[in-house]
Amino acid sequence: MNGEISFGPPRLAVGGAGPAFAELRTGNLGVRLAASPADLEAAQALRYRVFYDEMGAKPDARAMATRRDDDEFDAIADHLLVVDHDLGQGPQSVVGTYRLIRQDAADAFGRFYSESEYDISPLKRFSGRLLELGRSCTAPVYRSRAVMQLLWRGIAAYVFHYNIELMFGCASLAGTDPDALAEELTYLAAHHLAPENIRPRALPTRYVEMRRQDAAALDPKRALMRLPPLIKGYLRLGGFVGEGAVIDAQFNTTDIAVVVQTDLVTDKYYRHYERESR
Repeated sequence: MNGEISFGPPRLAVGGAGPAFAELRTGNLGVRLAASPADLEAAQALRYRVFYDEMGAKPDARAMATRRDDDEFDAIADHLLVVDHDLGQGPQSVVGTYRLIRQDAADAFGRFYSESEYDISPLKRFSGRLLELGRSCTAPVYRSRAVMQLLWRGIAAYVFHYNIELMFGCASLAGTDPDALAEELTYLAAHHLAPENIRPRALPTRYVEMRRQDAAALDPKRALMRLPPLIKGYLRLGGFVGEGAVIDAQFNTTDIAVVVQTDLVTDKYYRHYERESR
């Protein structure tokens, strides 16, 4: 990505066809889809603050000048937003975001984001509809279980609306030294490896072995506690991981592939919307 790239207009409010669901509220907080260019810019600005200012990602000239985390996939995605109405109704109210890329959009574009790190051909052979999740972040003071649950309520509503059967994406652990993450990576590979028919595999040129310790000597509870909240959330939903990790030097992270079949999403989310639709 360089300073001369110009990205296309964002796909907002589900391609202009109206939102997949109305805003869901919990007190002063709500979750909804981006519905304007200002909404998208607010999400990109939040992503920059979290990924670059806080987590040490390395901005190029464009990102440094705009203080936005943006790429070509933003234009084909829907953007889930958590908003705090106590902060107003404008872009300043955006305190969390998640990027959602449906299979039809990725097919038209030519690829999913994850394909720069993983061979996802097993997922593409899956008979149901796919949804790629990514670019998830929240402002520091909003990193709570309540906000994560609100994000998942929004994802569940979106999944139900579009009849999504499998979700996947790249999730990140902080840092680029896999040996420093040996306990977490070994635990994930030993206890949560995806079934072969839906198992992504890191590209050969980027493959990092996840089994870095004797799995039998691990303390699973301690390893689970060390995982980032987002990855633990995927596991609570019955999620699996792919084979091999990937170092993302730009974002200062070690990435893993995560796969979640939506029929494993808890009653608390998915079936709630099924009942409401009836």
